[in-house]
Amino acid sequence: MYQDERRLDFHALGREIKRKREAKGWTQEYLAQLVDRTPRSIMYIENRGQHPSLNTFYQLVTLLEISVDQFFYPTNENSESDCRRHIDVLLSSMDERELTIVEATAEGLKKARETVEV
Repeated sequence: MYQDERRLDFHALGREIKRKREAKGWTQEYLAQLVDRTPRSIMYIENRGQHPSLNTFYQLVTLLEISVDQFFYPTNENSESDCRRHIDVLLSSMDERELTIVEATAEGLKKARETVEV
C-alpha cells in the first residue's frame, strides 16, 4: 500500500492567516467570532501551526482570501526562482487596481526590452 509521507506544514499557512487578518484590521477575537472558535484557537493556528478542522480551515482561507496552492503544492526548488515565487505571493495579495498597475508596468518593461533588442 502506497503511503505519502508528505505533511502540510501549517506554520507557514498560520503566518499567512495572521498577516491577512492584520491587513484587514481584524483582531483574533473578531476572527474567532466569525468562524465560531475561541481567540485562543486562532492564536494556536497562527503562532503554533495547529491544524484546524477542515470546515474552520475553509472558513479562514475564504474569509481572508488566501490562495492555498502555494502551501499544498510547493514549487520545486529547481523550477522557479525565489524571486518569482515571492512575486507570485505578492501578486496574490493585490486587489484588481494594484494588479492593473503591475500589468501596465510589466507591459512597459516588455516594450522597452523589445525596443533595445531591435
